Amino acid sequence: MTMNGKKLSGKVAVVTGAGKGIGKAIADALAAEGAHVVLAARTPADLEKAAGAIRSAGGAATTVRTDMTDEAQVDRLIGEALKVNGSVDILVNNAGIGVFKPVVTMGISEFDAMWNVNVRGVFLATRAVLPSMIRSRRGAIVNIASLAGKNTFKGGAGYGATKWALRGFAGSLMLEVREHNIRVVTICPGSVDTNFSPGGKKGAQITQPEDVASAVVFAVTAPERSMFSEIDLRPTNPA
Repeated sequence: MTMNGKKLSGKVAVVTGAGKGIGKAIADALAAEGAHVVLAARTPADLEKAAGAIRSAGGAATTVRTDMTDEAQVDRLIGEALKVNGSVDILVNNAGIGVFKPVVTMGISEFDAMWNVNVRGVFLATRAVLPSMIRSRRGAIVNIASLAGKNTFKGGAGYGATKWALRGFAGSLMLEVREHNIRVVTICPGSVDTNFSPGGKKGAQITQPEDVASAVVFAVTAPERSMFSEIDLRPTNPA
């Protein structure tokens, strides 16, 4: 812990999909621990509102409008983050979309859109940030997956497949980069009280975005010798 009592002072964290929901909560939590947070999302108004809240609370935030499916925009995002102090210490791959319907009625464009954001976007951001992390021999890459990447359900074939793929990507990546002291963490939330899916559960007894954020902070502030490579997060008693 640093002199000001904040565990991430002096660190730079990039959070994708940070304009609302889980991503915004993660950005808030990292900023509260002293990180300079670089927020990425597609909607400028959401980004500025989220960054404004962080700054009002005394934190540091930069916004970069980013379409995670566009290689040039993702490279620009990481480039802007590197300008803060020359390194990116934490990358949170949170941006994701979900289309929940039977395979027979799912459009090809819907299927492709999920893969382009949920898997390809993660690859692009991770590949862009790795050279600086390898040079500095430190870093944490956090992937927000889902229990849908472990459990099957009706209407989840397209979305679930992307999260199973994300877990496979993260597991292999971890083996590639741990020798550089880079940690790869995958967090798999179950039901979270957001507007992500039309049938999502709501209420105080359901996991909140802030709970997912707490798991991220827990993972990235653990002693550097240890890595929580995968964390499952679900409501204690959803009934």
